[in-house]
Parts: sequence; structure tokens; C-alpha cells
Amino acid sequence: MEEQKISVWGSVRFWRNTAVWVTGFAVLLLIWLSLDTIPQISAGTIEDLENGVTKRVPSAAVINYEIGYELDNKRKTEIPIIGGKQMFFGRNDYSEEEATELVSHGKMTVQSKNCMNCHTLLGNGAYYAPDLTKSWLDPAWSETGPYRPMTGKATTEEAMAEFLQHPNKYPTHARMMPDLGITPDEAIAVVAFLKHMSSIDTNGFPRNFNKIKGAVNAK
Repeated sequence: MEEQKISVWGSVRFWRNTAVWVTGFAVLLLIWLSLDTIPQISAGTIEDLENGVTKRVPSAAVINYEIGYELDNKRKTEIPIIGGKQMFFGRNDYSEEEATELVSHGKMTVQSKNCMNCHTLLGNGAYYAPDLTKSWLDPAWSETGPYRPMTGKATTEEAMAEFLQHPNKYPTHARMMPDLGITPDEAIAVVAFLKHMSSIDTNGFPRNFNKIKGAVNAK
């Protein structure tokens, strides 16, 4: 009797070996991606800032520095640019520990006040209110923008802190922000957190963050 040939596609051994090879490849790929990603997302240090070393996630001490946003012709996207020292609530000498504590306090305040029920941060949250990922860089808070003069404050950080404490007084957006009872210390911490967020290289995300629909004088 002629022996029946079994197609390779119906071979249990073939599929078992294939599963082993595919699983092994996937594990190696995951390890490689992890080793490549960890240095990219690890926060820098204050020494990096002092030595002009660029990190995707700078140290929290970046609040001591001016932050810009420019087009990188090689990458074809906008990236944060860390400039020289800049006063932040009257200081530009926050230590690594002080800055980290302040930024962490701001992050915890954002979480405890459920800000992401309306806003978006790094792609997470809601789209009812403006994206806050690069809010520190929004020209509306600059000296010539509509928001800072509205608060009567001299600096971006002071204007943002004033707004956070008394949002009902300042019609910055068609959808008014509710008064969340943010204290002066919490407001300073939140602004520090937002400034640090704006220094993170997010590959150009979000696009056109400064063009907020419904905002005063939005273009």
C-alpha cells in the first residue's frame, strides 16, 4: 500500500517548530526594543543641563532654563530647545531635589484635581479642553499674547498661576475652566510641572498646539 504523504502545512512538527522560532524572535525583539527605549525615556540630570547635553526627557531642573520650540530640519518636526538660565518665580537656582519635588507636587495636583477629565497630556486624557502637553510654550501666555495682560502679571509663570487659582475671572477659552480650589503652592507646582512637560521631546506632538479653537484671538 502506497504511503500517504503529509503536506508540510499539515505537519504538527512544522507548526511546533515555527511557534518556537517566532516566539524566540519576538522575545529577542522585545529585549532589543527595551534596551533601545530605556535610555531614550530616562530623565536627564542637572549636570546634563549645565553641560548642554540634550535629553528627550530633561531633568526637572529644566525649570531654571528658557525653553524654546524650533523646527529640526533633519527630523522634519518641532523639538524643544533648552536655552540659557531663566527666572522662574523669582529664582533660577532650583537644585535637582527642589525641582523634582516641585514638579512631582505639580503632577500629583494635576492627578488629584482630575485635570485629564477635560485636558490631554502626552496623548492621554480628554479633548474637551486644550491640550496641556506644550502649554508653557503657548504664545498666548507670552508678553504679547492675550492671556498674560489679562491677569496683570509680569511673567508667564505668574500669569498661569494666577489663572489656575481664579479661572472664573479670566475668559481665556469658550469653555470656562471651573474653580478647582487650587492653592498658591499648588498653582506654582502645576506651572513647574507644565514647564517640565513642555521640555520633553515628543516628536512634534501635539501638532499646532498653539492654535486652540475657541481661545481668545486664536488663529
